[in-house]
Amino acid sequence: MIDISAISVRRTATIHDALLKLDKAGFGMLLVLNAEGTFERTVTDGDIRRLLLQGCNMQDSLASLAKIESIVLRDGYTQKEALALMNEKAINHLPVLDGEGLVIKVLERKELDEQILLSTPHMGSWEREFVDEAFKTNWIAPLGPNVDAFEREVADHVGVRHAAALASGTAAIHLALVILGVQRGDTVFCASLTFSASANPIAYQGAEPVFIDSEPDSWNMSPVALEKAFAHAAKAGKMPKAVIVVNLYGQSADMDPIMELCNRYGVPMVEDAAESLGARYKGRASGSFGVMGIYSFNGNKIITTSGGGMLVSDNEDYIRQARFLSTQARDPAPHYEHTRIGYNYRMSNILAGVGRGQIRVLDERVASRRRVYDRYRQGLADCPQLQWMPEPQWSYSTHWLTACTVDPARSALTSSEVIGKLAGDHIEARPVWKPMHMQPVFSQCLSFDHGDRSVSADLFANGICLPSGSNMADAQQDRIIESIRTILG
Repeated sequence: MIDISAISVRRTATIHDALLKLDKAGFGMLLVLNAEGTFERTVTDGDIRRLLLQGCNMQDSLASLAKIESIVLRDGYTQKEALALMNEKAINHLPVLDGEGLVIKVLERKELDEQILLSTPHMGSWEREFVDEAFKTNWIAPLGPNVDAFEREVADHVGVRHAAALASGTAAIHLALVILGVQRGDTVFCASLTFSASANPIAYQGAEPVFIDSEPDSWNMSPVALEKAFAHAAKAGKMPKAVIVVNLYGQSADMDPIMELCNRYGVPMVEDAAESLGARYKGRASGSFGVMGIYSFNGNKIITTSGGGMLVSDNEDYIRQARFLSTQARDPAPHYEHTRIGYNYRMSNILAGVGRGQIRVLDERVASRRRVYDRYRQGLADCPQLQWMPEPQWSYSTHWLTACTVDPARSALTSSEVIGKLAGDHIEARPVWKPMHMQPVFSQCLSFDHGDRSVSADLFANGICLPSGSNMADAQQDRIIESIRTILG
């Protein structure tokens, strides 16, 4: 933020003093204020040079500067409007005035041109070392030393025995369903509030998803809705082949009651921890509860391999099957022999090298994302329109994305309107996931609500995900906070 006093002069200031201030500020212009302190015009070194050429000397005041109508903005502008005005007038700085004519800030083109994205990759110093080693040893195809090591390192970090590095988190979910024997005509219970990658693999197998609502305390799968779904399935005489629990935005679902229900009905649970690597439930790593767990290393995740995923399990046979199926299900033979349908789902040795560098700084990335969440809550504490994604006592969330809702009873703007206005300020925010039971492709599927109405539908209607990158600068976050405060009034 530019210090307004450092670039402001009065009409009574001498040319000499104005030049000194210009030189010290290094900003290229000054704000000329009248005796009451309200803005009159800007002055550059070119303006001062013209005064000297007209016969003024260094001790003369700026009183002889012509009164002109400077280009300014009034408070309440959007970033997009400011940039458009700068482009139209071919200027790089723009004063912003309040209702009294006082300068409250000066905008710079370089700041307005900057787009703040939702969640960008955060690379460190370790990744290049492992990738370079892959090139030096010519291990650039799928499989290799980095893949083996990355699997061990992730398994050790989350406290499971075995892991298979794959092409994506979606591939990991798909293989988990294949291994559990899900096939055409089966049903699979799946959290509704999630990305389609959680549900699409069910359709890959020709099975039918049944969607389970969220509960308000964690925004994740509702044990109440899950029990309703199990009771319905038991009455119909058709149990699901699996339950896919999703840990949303870096936070675990309430695992104890969910696991109790799955064990009671004898149905295996797969934990979609694509968004929650580094999170914990009652001290235990997210992704380590189900018969299999999955992680995603997509470019926007808390750590990344550019694209990739991991299937983890304490069941060695499950992971052995995953490795077999993910390499085209090639049987051991001197020729290419196949007795099962396989998939090209293995991670490359190069990308695994990136992952090995990233896993070393996972705890730092989690701390950074949690700090981003805390700064939002502190900076917007006096905005009653916002309600933050809760973090239950049993949860240690990574806050992969900081998410909140706009209370329609307290806000004149909807969440979509707030998102649109943030976009006008070159800030990328997004709605929370549109529930799967509301998606056209799954509209005919059964779904079970937490209570009298769908919690996940309400969260979608009112929710916002804010920029949350672990490499986001404080100044960028301050800009977002200021923008939200202005938008909410």
